[in-house]
Amino acid sequence: MNNEWILLPGTPDDDNRDYLPEKIKGSDIVVNENGNNSQPYPERLTEHHEDLLHDGHPGTWYEYVPESYDPEKKTPLVISMHGGLMTGWGQCIYTSWSLMAEQHGFIAVFPDASKNRLWADEWGKWLYDEKESGEGSENIPPNLDASPEDIRENRDINFTCALIERLSEKYNIDRGRIYMQGMSMGNMMTAMFARHKGYILAGAAGSACATFLSVLYDQEGNIKNTAGPVPVWQSRPERNNVPEDTELQKYVNRMNKYYWMKLDGCDPVPQISIVGENNFAFYKGEKGDVVYLDIKNRDHGQTFDDAALVWNYFFSGLRRNEDGTIERLESNRTRKGDAFSLAFAEGKRNAWHNNRIEPMPAKALLWQKLKYHGLDGDAKVRGEYLMVPLSYLSEAFGAKYESQRDNRMVRMTLPDGRVLQFAEGSIACMIDSDLRSMYCEALYRECELLVPVAWFLRYLFNLHVSECGGVLYATDHFNELSLYMADILTEALENGGEYPDYEAIGMCR
Repeated sequence: MNNEWILLPGTPDDDNRDYLPEKIKGSDIVVNENGNNSQPYPERLTEHHEDLLHDGHPGTWYEYVPESYDPEKKTPLVISMHGGLMTGWGQCIYTSWSLMAEQHGFIAVFPDASKNRLWADEWGKWLYDEKESGEGSENIPPNLDASPEDIRENRDINFTCALIERLSEKYNIDRGRIYMQGMSMGNMMTAMFARHKGYILAGAAGSACATFLSVLYDQEGNIKNTAGPVPVWQSRPERNNVPEDTELQKYVNRMNKYYWMKLDGCDPVPQISIVGENNFAFYKGEKGDVVYLDIKNRDHGQTFDDAALVWNYFFSGLRRNEDGTIERLESNRTRKGDAFSLAFAEGKRNAWHNNRIEPMPAKALLWQKLKYHGLDGDAKVRGEYLMVPLSYLSEAFGAKYESQRDNRMVRMTLPDGRVLQFAEGSIACMIDSDLRSMYCEALYRECELLVPVAWFLRYLFNLHVSECGGVLYATDHFNELSLYMADILTEALENGGEYPDYEAIGMCR
């Protein structure tokens, strides 16, 4: 494909509210919803029906073979799994996998689930925990409550394996570069495949719905896995709402990430990069890498550029060798953290600085700026600001630090020659001979002078600052800190770069 003409125009159907209407199939209709949008039905997408398992039930799948395909050359394969109640062709148009296949020369395949547009994965065990007491067991679809003992009977697992073999017969597939990705229930299906058949894959990725913890860990907190390490990418839209409770969702997201980090032998401290709405955490592992992506202000589903991010940052740089080990190739995009970054979390004594964790002499403090005069004794909050010790900021920026009166008066000389003066209780900052007001007054805590760090970073260094969930993140480029990346930073600063003691709090809920 000519790189100048990758995106094709489509006809918006914004009045439609039906879920994946059949009229889209084969048309140029596009659907848009808070960043989860579609493309026109690709001309090169072909539909296939074949009884691969010889059980009298033909399977359906859709193939996208790029125009550049050369049968003399080994070609990577991406298998993309649709969400619940969707179809293979729906997964194709709601993602950019066909565009990436055309641009980068791999084959993309989109299977249909075997029954009622629902994958035979393990979601039943999470949604119907009351099964053990006998309540609601009649609602569990057959063969959905799979376990390592009966996974060999799972039709969708077996069909996917047979599909890989069929495609390998039909095309010159590079068996060391087979990848799987899924959205929502397709993410759960991908995770199940990775846990039981992951030795087939060079990498697995998924967006939206996390795996329920009861199928990841046993009651003693031990990891349940029969396939070994697999490099894994997890995309979690900030407004995913699965489960709906935010704190429970934080816990589930942590435990899903932790599962693969432990299997892949990952360092607990990631490289973090926040580019616009995309919040990346890159974990490097001895046996495989893990990537966590949180997308600011996006709903359950899959952003249209997710496939491009997964391919360019991840799949393009992974190969599984014949001995089962994962080889890191040169990916299209380098997985590295922001060259400059600072982050602070409310109540934490550690700071995040250029992808390192550094101690501070005092905890970061959230302080309210109040208006009270003339309000009959009442007060109004005019702002909340994260306060950080000046002595640490001086070290972070290589400034000369001087203090008097037990740190209640501070003078800093910045590397560019500017001289700053601060004093306890004063909202003023003297910059050389110029007086400026900060967001709020300087505070004296733990024998340290604290100032509003957002003002310090923005006004003095013109940095981009975003705040979320009691965490502040600053870089030299536009960034929007998301809720669950704030949780990752809070956890890292709380534990000082060590693995949290998850076993102590219990693996499953």
